Amino acid sequence: MDVVNDTSDPAGMVGGLTHLRQDGTAQMVDVSEKAVTTREATGTATVHSTSEVLALLGAGELPKGDALAVARVAGIMAAKKTSELIPLCHPLPISKVTVDFELGPDTVVVLATVKTRGVTGVEMEALTAASVAALSVYDMIKAVDKHAVISGIQVLAKSGGKSGDWVLPTSSGSPSEGSRA
Repeated sequence: MDVVNDTSDPAGMVGGLTHLRQDGTAQMVDVSEKAVTTREATGTATVHSTSEVLALLGAGELPKGDALAVARVAGIMAAKKTSELIPLCHPLPISKVTVDFELGPDTVVVLATVKTRGVTGVEMEALTAASVAALSVYDMIKAVDKHAVISGIQVLAKSGGKSGDWVLPTSSGSPSEGSRA
């Protein structure tokens, strides 16, 4: 077996892509020289269903029980497992995870916020938490709505680190509308 070790670029990257070596193979980014800072990110995902199903969900009357409680725990657990699911993510000492839900007439917006004090950001942890919480909502409602859809998985905001703070611009001034559950 040939082993390729290209060390011609001290940063070890190709064209600014930190997860690729000069030979095009994947690498985990070396974050050992980065400063420890407080970092936070919020991710979102939206579950689309019917108004009847959302009424059952909001009342906790789905056949499988309290879907939002289950989804909240699933999202928190997922954030803690991100480095096991996403191959090039670093394991992080997560300080806090919150998973909240905004119920609309035919949507559930999942908002997951993850915080750490470390050398790399928590955007992937926030996205993983929001995604898995949305998947869990889907699992809980699929008995009454086989046509539910998950969409809009994205980072809404991040803070900390070398690149500083960032918030997704929105037309309404808020990432989503509805009541927080």
